[in-house]
Amino acid sequence: MLKNSQNPPRRGRPPKVARSNADTKALLIATGVETLTEFGFSATGLDTILKKVGVPKGSFYHYFNNKDAYGLAVIDAYNDYFVAKLIRYLGASDIPPLERIINFTQSAARGMQKYDFSRGCLVGNLNQELNHLSDDFKNKLLTSYEIWQQHVQVCLAQAQQERVIAANVNTTQMSEFFWIGWEGAVMRAKLTKNTQPLILYTEMFLRALLR
Repeated sequence: MLKNSQNPPRRGRPPKVARSNADTKALLIATGVETLTEFGFSATGLDTILKKVGVPKGSFYHYFNNKDAYGLAVIDAYNDYFVAKLIRYLGASDIPPLERIINFTQSAARGMQKYDFSRGCLVGNLNQELNHLSDDFKNKLLTSYEIWQQHVQVCLAQAQQERVIAANVNTTQMSEFFWIGWEGAVMRAKLTKNTQPLILYTEMFLRALLR
């Protein structure tokens, strides 16, 4: 008698709402990005996510083994979204390199205003919860920053090639410095509910490049 070669079914019930498995998983992740960007990981219970999506708790485990696995998937989704945004702004070859950085920061400021400064950066938010997160989370966050830094570094290197910034500027260090300072500016903007910290940081970063 032949054995069943198919993979065993995943535990958990399928959702009650009529939608495909792929759609439900994508919606869970998208809702997680939205919610965790505002409230953080530790403060967000699964019930909050499931209620928004309309999925029973048993169905959650059809898609994710546990909350940590879900959180890691949310980080991946956020990073994909953010990298696409960096490519759109920092990779715009028809725009001068430093102007691309300004366009990116202005877009981020508009995004924060749109949600009344209730949302910031998911990766930055999770940085504040490191004591409660596993090493898998920490590695994900570090990888995200490294990828983001690469995009800024390429932009700065192009500015250097065009002799907009000096040849002795260390573009690798400055790209790391950009994200260290930017995350602080985002947190201050959330606190003050004002874009001024983002504007000030952008101005000071550009001054540091051009001095």
